[in-house]
Amino acid sequence: MIQLVIDRTFDGYMTEIKTIYGQLENELGLKIEPAPDRWDRLYNVDFFMRIKDKFIGIQIKPVNQGIQLSQIFKEKGLQKVTHEKFTKEYGGKVFYIFSSKSGDKKVIINKEVISEILQEIKRLKR
Repeated sequence: MIQLVIDRTFDGYMTEIKTIYGQLENELGLKIEPAPDRWDRLYNVDFFMRIKDKFIGIQIKPVNQGIQLSQIFKEKGLQKVTHEKFTKEYGGKVFYIFSSKSGDKKVIINKEVISEILQEIKRLKR
């Protein structure tokens, strides 16, 4: 029973990630790759995009009834230092993507982040 719950939770997580970063790849026209485990532990980065010899970090956070925005913003504050280290080491900023269920699919709810990422891509390409 416990394994079934773990499997379903993991499957749901993977579906959300694929759906959200698939949407993001379409919007940005760039490949998004899973971050190495080391980056997740040291910099709190789940995914990345390569721009020349620099990297942009992405962190996807589901927002639903079980996860309160106040928790996410508290976590974001705690992760600020690790994200600054990532920027210093790899050149690009780390962006949060907030997702939520809309009908039967997951959607990006902070769409404004797409234009912010596009600005960062432009900056790094110079």
